[in-house]
Amino acid sequence: MSTGTGSGKTTSTWRNWAGNVTARPAREATPASVDELAAALRRAREDGLKAKPVGTGHSFTAAASTDGLLIRPDLLTGIRCIDRAAGTVTVEAGTPLKRLNVALAREGLSLTNMGDIMEQTVSGAISTGTHGTGRDSASIAAQIAGLELVIADGTVLTCSADENPDVFAAARTGLGALGVITAITFHVEPIFFLTAREEPMAFDKVTDDFDALVTENEHFEFYWFPHTGNCNTKRNNRSPGPAAPPGKVSAFVEDELLSNGLFQVVNSVGRAFPAAIPGIAKVSSKALSARTYTDIPYKVFTSPRRVRFMEMEYAVPRDALVATLRELKTMVDRSRLRISFPVEVRTAPADDITLSTASGRETAYIAVHMYRGTPYQAYFAAAERIFTAHEGRPHWGKVHTRDAEYFSKEYPRFGEFTALRDRLDPDRLFGNDYLRRVLGA
Repeated sequence: MSTGTGSGKTTSTWRNWAGNVTARPAREATPASVDELAAALRRAREDGLKAKPVGTGHSFTAAASTDGLLIRPDLLTGIRCIDRAAGTVTVEAGTPLKRLNVALAREGLSLTNMGDIMEQTVSGAISTGTHGTGRDSASIAAQIAGLELVIADGTVLTCSADENPDVFAAARTGLGALGVITAITFHVEPIFFLTAREEPMAFDKVTDDFDALVTENEHFEFYWFPHTGNCNTKRNNRSPGPAAPPGKVSAFVEDELLSNGLFQVVNSVGRAFPAAIPGIAKVSSKALSARTYTDIPYKVFTSPRRVRFMEMEYAVPRDALVATLRELKTMVDRSRLRISFPVEVRTAPADDITLSTASGRETAYIAVHMYRGTPYQAYFAAAERIFTAHEGRPHWGKVHTRDAEYFSKEYPRFGEFTALRDRLDPDRLFGNDYLRRVLGA
């Protein structure tokens, strides 16, 4: 396998985490600097190859797929600088979120919010709109103060609200369509404590009280278990501390046994015997008990996810969440579908990022999952019909069937993004089939 600017051929096959996307690139590069990356891009253009950076493959779409030059960011990692006066940290684009979180904690710093896994690279996470849940803060991209981007002609752009602001508005969630991100500057803050309160709650109570639960908590989310009227809720709020993490036994039972080990077994049984799923769901939805614990942010926001699955997630206007979710429940209850994975609901405030799923509107997210290897198409198609009827915007890195015509209606600034793409990458060096579908030719 080639390294450096990577002119050698390779026949290795790239696969994403879920295993539903594969690619066989003509060439791979693992640049160790911005200059090496720019050189690799120039060589790809000269040879008539497309070019795409990949992260850890946690996208369920083919956003990073290419038969041209595959760029691995493995050597573009680490913290470049910390500016405590400005409250910012600049990090290389290939840094995994888990390494960033640990490094920040060691420096007494933290991101304000994050998603529920931290395996992705920072550039991959922001480019597809990875988000957590929050009343006042949510997506990782919304916490960016600046970024560095190598565009198709090899030029290195530095972008912020003051420098190249049009590129900054778009590239924070750029789908890999505008260039290759090489560094990101995040707003950070002194590390703090969160107290997590997890407890079961009935579906009707969660939906009846949804607005109050969101308003009263800094971070609220819940999981509904299909074929039941049961949910599990999680409320995260800032706390003076001290740390009081879950006990070792509780952590093993809740996070490893029930959420990973036993959950794997339950899904395997459900895949083999679908008729058993509703009964299993009724039992498993009551297996998680109420608990409260306090810890630093990344230890509360994130959880291990070792059971592999397929996922679709849509963002709907927050005031449409309850109606949308109730329609989804009615559809499942009336269908012959058998769903062994819970449905996840989170929220986000409006932001100003051109193609963010929360762009310009208060947002709620509904994520549906199916165990890997289980037919998911019928469930996802039925769910997608409900989501799109409520002005839903699909997560850019998760399964969906929408195209540029749909997005041009759902994103008021869609034309702004495509015009910028025409300017920065007129020959579509960073194009692929997925971008052709979602952004147009």
